Amino acid sequence: MTCPLCHQPTTWEGNTWRPFCSERCQLTDLGAWATDRYRIPGPDLTMDGSLSDSLEADNDIEAP
Repeated sequence: MTCPLCHQPTTWEGNTWRPFCSERCQLTDLGAWATDRYRIPGPDLTMDGSLSDSLEADNDIEAP
């Protein structure tokens, strides 16, 4: 198999960083996820204000 990041040949068996070839490729991929480099095209999602309003209303109810 090949590393999904650098496309170098790698093995699955006994490979601590699988499916990557090395720790460097694994951490580079993790960093890409953390900085939103992997994104699905489309409009940005926003939180509906009514949801946060309803959560605040639930907090106003006193427990028995």
